[in-house]
Amino acid sequence: MIRKATINDVARLSGVSKRTVSRVLNKSSKVGEATRLKIQEIIDDLGYSPNAQARGLASSRSYLLGLIYDNPNALYIDEVQRGVLKPCREFGYELVVHPCDMKSETLTDEAVNFASRSKLDGVIILPPVSENNELAAALAAAKVNYVRLTSIALDTAEHVVISDDRSASAAMAKYLVGLGHRRIGYITGPKGWDSTRERLEGFCDGLERNGCKQSADMIAQGNYSFDSGIESTRLLMSSPEPPTAIFASNDEMAVGAINAAAEMGLKVPGDVSVAGFDDSMLASRIRPTLTTIRRPVREMARLAATRLIAVIDGQHEPESEPTTLVPSLVIRNSTCSI
Repeated sequence: MIRKATINDVARLSGVSKRTVSRVLNKSSKVGEATRLKIQEIIDDLGYSPNAQARGLASSRSYLLGLIYDNPNALYIDEVQRGVLKPCREFGYELVVHPCDMKSETLTDEAVNFASRSKLDGVIILPPVSENNELAAALAAAKVNYVRLTSIALDTAEHVVISDDRSASAAMAKYLVGLGHRRIGYITGPKGWDSTRERLEGFCDGLERNGCKQSADMIAQGNYSFDSGIESTRLLMSSPEPPTAIFASNDEMAVGAINAAAEMGLKVPGDVSVAGFDDSMLASRIRPTLTTIRRPVREMARLAATRLIAVIDGQHEPESEPTTLVPSLVIRNSTCSI
């Protein structure tokens, strides 16, 4: 049986102390570049991988990050986890997930207890839970490092990574008007969510800037679910003057809209154009393929994890401006000119 390399082997071959090797493993800035490169080369040659538990004990850290969320969209959660795991692998952290009920009266206590019980070094909070300012304040009071994924700047710069949903929705409005559509149905997200407000207001602003005005009968209440996309589309298309295009504020509702149109004997995009928001895996797999807004979920999650780890490792410099990513328009086959 081949003996596994230890930190003692790395230190001996490098001609340095175990403490110096540990600093390299922990990405400390206290090691000179030449020394760091030498030690890293020996680590790579030996295939040395530190024991996570021993590493945590040695540095008084757990090397665990938490993910707090209440979002039934499995595709979204998958994208987030892929983004978070990239820096976790790079810096030697593990990820612990904590699904929760954002409507629970004990949400804040449960989240803080989760971080404490799991001895987490920090947490990433996903929308819509990330919109809970009471939770953020409680984590700060408990000295738990955190970063929130949001659609507005609802915290100090070091605690948020923002998706500019408002300008993205305005871009979709401009695109649909440019195709000749003037009566455009809109399916909202759940009431009270920041993303719901930002996307709706951005879309309405975009219409006005391009010579249109959204009428109240062209706005249907959805909740980001497939079924609400179906129900909202049926409602919109039953209008005496039905829309020639429908913009659903997430892809799942847009797919519901396409299915509802088919049930009603309507062709997409011939009879009604349909667009979504997110660019989830569904968007490129449904037929017709879905015109949508590509929200950079994986990159947002990667940036959040990278920022969180930098804070934990003491390498963080205060941010003067929040990190804001702008989603992009992706044109596919579900929309056409009239």
